[in-house]
Amino acid sequence: MTLRTNTDAPPAPPPASDKGLRSGSVGLLGAVALGLSSTAPAYSIAVTLGLVTLTVGHLAPASLLIGFVPILLTALAFRELNREMPDCGTTFVWTTRAFGPLAGWLAGGWVVQTATLIAMTALSQVGATYLLSVLAPDRYAGSTVAVTATALLLLAGCTAVARRGVQIAASLQYLLLGLQLTALLGFGAAALARPGASAPSLSWLNPFAYGGAGPFAESVLLCLYIYWGWDALITVNEESRDADKVPGRAVLVSTCVLLGTYLFTAFAAVSFAGTGTDGPGLGNPDNATDVLATLAPPVVGDALAVLVKLAVAVSAVSALLSCLVSAPRGTLSMAAHGALPPAFARLHPRHRTPAFGTLCFGAATGLLLVVLELLSARFLGDAILSIGLLIACYYGVTALACVRYFRSHLRRSARDLLLKGVLPLLGGLMMLAAFVRSAIDMYAPTYGDTSFHGVGGVFLLGIGSVAVGAVVMLALRPRHTRFFREGRRAVAELTVTEPTED
Repeated sequence: MTLRTNTDAPPAPPPASDKGLRSGSVGLLGAVALGLSSTAPAYSIAVTLGLVTLTVGHLAPASLLIGFVPILLTALAFRELNREMPDCGTTFVWTTRAFGPLAGWLAGGWVVQTATLIAMTALSQVGATYLLSVLAPDRYAGSTVAVTATALLLLAGCTAVARRGVQIAASLQYLLLGLQLTALLGFGAAALARPGASAPSLSWLNPFAYGGAGPFAESVLLCLYIYWGWDALITVNEESRDADKVPGRAVLVSTCVLLGTYLFTAFAAVSFAGTGTDGPGLGNPDNATDVLATLAPPVVGDALAVLVKLAVAVSAVSALLSCLVSAPRGTLSMAAHGALPPAFARLHPRHRTPAFGTLCFGAATGLLLVVLELLSARFLGDAILSIGLLIACYYGVTALACVRYFRSHLRRSARDLLLKGVLPLLGGLMMLAAFVRSAIDMYAPTYGDTSFHGVGGVFLLGIGSVAVGAVVMLALRPRHTRFFREGRRAVAELTVTEPTED
């Protein structure tokens, strides 16, 4: 086939390619469940709301709302790109088509997978910690060995479920997500109904009431993290019904549900606890890293507070499962298009899932968790903080890829100009601005718990992971010459077809 690659028109979209995944197995509701679960809403709001409140006080809801804006603009870019190129490689394929193989492999592939791997390490640990705090708070919750062992068991279980197929994973997510949302909405309703709770105020959404650019930027950057993960649902586009439409709709539905859930919980928490610096106040540094654990007992009582803790554990495990569904599909696409070794393109003969990739991600997560725990818990904490840099990087590049790819469409209609040009451009610039701001803040040696020769460990881990990716890419380049020589053509057709494994 002949592809147009001139500067005036985007290349022809790649044809629908059959990588062997089980098509038509995921509907709109299943895709939404995967998207919501991958953000870990109960865990995300529990560990972030207090930090946001420490930064901007009662304006935490405003930060949640403003932080949603670049997320929504980026989601629109994902929707338009998926309509044109429904491929489970998502950002890898789209960025390659827009900017070429180097940007596609590094920003659309490596950065995404690295962020997911670090997140999976954190989620397995968090899920284990909260689970043990419910089942055996006095005996095992404070034991590093017990937490790590439980995390590895959870990881093994999620890997086994993900390997069985996306239908089973989506069905399980309905239950896990239902528990999370019920716990959050129940907590919020109880908090608002408690005697002494103040009435919510619209002034808490005032974007002009911040005390300066610094607190505004820091709080919005924190809020970007709690929305991250919804794009995992796009990776099951080849297994979705109406692959060019359903994932895009699911993206918008899931992000809007997240916004509503987070705002409701934030309003309820601020109304009940206030922003004071002592007791249950959200401005108390002792409460910052887990507001739900602090507020649940006085809001719903000790017995139901256990269910809130369980919801946070379920939230982490649910997100871990979503990551194990999405990440191997990204590497499957990269391998199928000749950008990774062919082994990653292997599918399970019966379940039609990327079994090799799923097992690799499960094993790599377990290994990284053990290594970081052996080194120091401080390294794991800083690795988690570095995810923000990686998120802003690949979200921003993908949004700009939308503008680049559809540049010849922008004069066709007002809709194309707005949804394929103006709004994705704004979203991309916001994300890249967040990347620069994050990098500047993280460079300080006082940012996070580690530093090296006066440079913050979080910065080194974030930028360092990108640098490592560049080195790996250069090492792989001689073995994948076709992809790196003609990436746009390579992602327009399958290079490797390895449908089964023994």
